[in-house]
Amino acid sequence: MSDTILILGQNNHAGAGSQTLTGEKFAGDARFGATDGLHTFEINLTNFIGKIKIQATLASEPNEQDWFDADVGNSSQTIDTTGLVQSASKTSIVYTDAETSVNAYNVTGNMVWVRAYVTDWTEGSISSIKMNR
Repeated sequence: MSDTILILGQNNHAGAGSQTLTGEKFAGDARFGATDGLHTFEINLTNFIGKIKIQATLASEPNEQDWFDADVGNSSQTIDTTGLVQSASKTSIVYTDAETSVNAYNVTGNMVWVRAYVTDWTEGSISSIKMNR
């Protein structure tokens, strides 16, 4: 199944201090019995400063404590002097300078529900966050 869903529409910073925004829950792949677990998120920003997370849950009827920060891909790997590979997952997208862009991020997991979570938002606007599952 492949369809695109708007999970967070137009939101503008109110202009005072740091804001937090929690999006509504939307069905992930596991809700439909899909097994590939691939979700792609398109994040469209204008002069945005803040932190964006994609959160997910495996619970059918989640409480606030059921949500976790999903790995938004683009993780980095390092190899130490013994040859051990270490991965650093990336669970948030951080913009410290005003960002105007449209970027895509892949999240893999058989998640029942997903949502957008924005913190430390001090400037700019979110034009949209869309999910293709």
